[in-house]
Amino acid sequence: MEQPLGYIDPRFLNHVCQLKKALYGLKQAPRAWFQHLSSFLTHLGFSCSRADPSLFIFHMQSDIIYLLLYVDDIIITGNNSSLLDSFTCKLNSEFATKDLGPLSYFLGLEASSTSDGLFISQLKYAQDILSRVQLLDTKPVHTPMVVSQYLSVDGPLFFDPTLYRSLVGTLQYLTITCPDLTYAVNFVSQFLHAPTDDHFLAIKCILRYVKGTIHFGLTFLPSSSPGALVAYSDGDWVGCPDTRRSTSGYSIYLGDNLVS
Repeated sequence: MEQPLGYIDPRFLNHVCQLKKALYGLKQAPRAWFQHLSSFLTHLGFSCSRADPSLFIFHMQSDIIYLLLYVDDIIITGNNSSLLDSFTCKLNSEFATKDLGPLSYFLGLEASSTSDGLFISQLKYAQDILSRVQLLDTKPVHTPMVVSQYLSVDGPLFFDPTLYRSLVGTLQYLTITCPDLTYAVNFVSQFLHAPTDDHFLAIKCILRYVKGTIHFGLTFLPSSSPGALVAYSDGDWVGCPDTRRSTSGYSIYLGDNLVS
């Protein structure tokens, strides 16, 4: 890295100017931005969540505001509209912001309000995955895996392991709103080190299932017991043909809504 033209003094060729604040593009810039914003929010009475450092919570009596941050994209919600308007004005006075209206799209997740609650999906994200591997017009299947399918580490190696790993990663992100994919995606992720042709066929099966369920998502409904956290778990017995290891699974509900 070098100083811009005009900052070099010919009398002090070995000297550099001291940088008093972060410049856009430097690796320190995101950290400086987060520190500045978090200090501003803390000054207003927000506290940082212990579960997620990007989530800030303001709680005063029965009023509450949630602020979720990803770099410079921000989601704000709460139960008091006048308090939200007041906070938004303070935020606008400190930073140059743009209000994009009600939440509709965030990090590949699409949100829409319905008469029942909130519907979260990843329609465009799923379409982009299918388009990438030219499966937009593929014939859908009804399950993400072949019933009683057992894949082994043995077999002819797939010609493009980088593509295999990339597809597994993109499918992992799709499981945020499609938990029905979770087991199948985690299953094929066991073979990232040396995927075979059979392993890639298993991924194509998942993608064909995605094609048929591309409009699926999660609906979050008001619950009669909103604070109740319930978990269910199950497992097989020495199901892996190579290691004889068992596989466990779980689902977690917050109230009536599946969250993990």
